Amino acid sequence: MSVIQPDPDSGPTVRRILLGYQLRKLRELKGISRADAGFKIRGSESKISRLELGRVGFKLRDVEDLLTLYGVTEGELRETLITMAKESNKPGWWQQYGDALPSWFQSYVGLEEAATRIRTYEAQYVSGLLQTEDYARAVISGADDIRKKGEVEDRVAVRMQRQRRIVEYSNVKLWAIMDEAAVRRPIGSVETMKGQLAHLRELCSLPNVTLQIIPFNAGAHAAEAGAFTILRYPEYDLADIVYLEQLTGALYLDKREEVDAYMMAMERLSVVAEEPSHTPDKLTQLIDEL
Repeated sequence: MSVIQPDPDSGPTVRRILLGYQLRKLRELKGISRADAGFKIRGSESKISRLELGRVGFKLRDVEDLLTLYGVTEGELRETLITMAKESNKPGWWQQYGDALPSWFQSYVGLEEAATRIRTYEAQYVSGLLQTEDYARAVISGADDIRKKGEVEDRVAVRMQRQRRIVEYSNVKLWAIMDEAAVRRPIGSVETMKGQLAHLRELCSLPNVTLQIIPFNAGAHAAEAGAFTILRYPEYDLADIVYLEQLTGALYLDKREEVDAYMMAMERLSVVAEEPSHTPDKLTQLIDEL
């Protein structure tokens, strides 16, 4: 059995999801139930489910006992998975900015980093994964919970780091739909806005980025409730997650009917939005108007 290896700079959430995926495959190959696996590690069926979904941290003893139960008692596979278990409990790169980031958002960064399909709708601002440094700084500086300049710079740094996966890894697909208000709303100086719109135009050329704009004349549409993000993990057979950010926290939806409702909303938004091929010309028009 080959092991899917995480990118070298991946955080603990990615490693937990990968390890959980490998453990589930091993359990299924042996025909062992979740209940029996849970009994082996002094836990329950639901604990095995959470471990296999990568939703909780791994105890090294549990991983060792499960591997023994699954017949992986020695060799490279056992060593690789035990190493992955150890690394899955290390702090994520974003935790060095912990004082500047709300705890509920730190959870999102880990989940986003593990996703290979990201779909997002934004109504008021350019999507965070597409923002320039100057634009991000202007947006973050206006947040009510920012008290120190250092916090602003830390949040900007996290946002720029999150974007690296989109630019550097073509296997990570981003489909972003934005209301026209998001790309017209003046944020920062005129030069900041021109730079942001020019950056969006450049990103349109990336094969893994799809960018659409919903024109004002589209009227009311399917996302009247506000911005949302859908995270997908096709390689690991995990349920999609819908992320809804609020003023003091966030919601994570993974029930099938909830996810389906947002997937349908995304599909309807893509229909009322301008075609992706029209986006560069629209952005050029907006730049010329500034």
